[in-house]
Amino acid sequence: MKKIGSITFLFLIMTAWLGVRVNAQHKPDDILGIWFNEEKTSKVEIFKAGSLYFAKIVWLKDPNDSITGKPRVDNLNPDVKLQKTPLMGLIIMKNFAFDGKDEWEDGTIYDPKKGKTYSCYIQFDSPSKLKIRGYIGVSLLGRTTYWFKTAL
Repeated sequence: MKKIGSITFLFLIMTAWLGVRVNAQHKPDDILGIWFNEEKTSKVEIFKAGSLYFAKIVWLKDPNDSITGKPRVDNLNPDVKLQKTPLMGLIIMKNFAFDGKDEWEDGTIYDPKKGKTYSCYIQFDSPSKLKIRGYIGVSLLGRTTYWFKTAL
């Protein structure tokens, strides 16, 4: 049996890696569907309007306020007029565009736990796991969370 030369071996490794990268490219609508947040306390539906992608809360583990028994609302929203908006159905991601390869970008994500909106991008970490990166200014200054594909 012949020994494989180091250049040939390197070529084979590079070819295999490029093959994986080509297969890893996604179609724009691959993110559509229902996703559990990382804590599994809510389900979020990613949907499309025109050519852009959005997400809304469609299920909450604790949908009602523990004190009042009424549906939970967006009480930390900096806009006082929106503080009575129910969390159920709240659109928390807006205006994402697919980059043609593997990222949905130029959108924003709203965190109702903090009442803050961040710039954001979305990538697949695996076929059933999204990497959601929210940030201020540049993506180095931010936080990453993961969402998991589920059914409603």
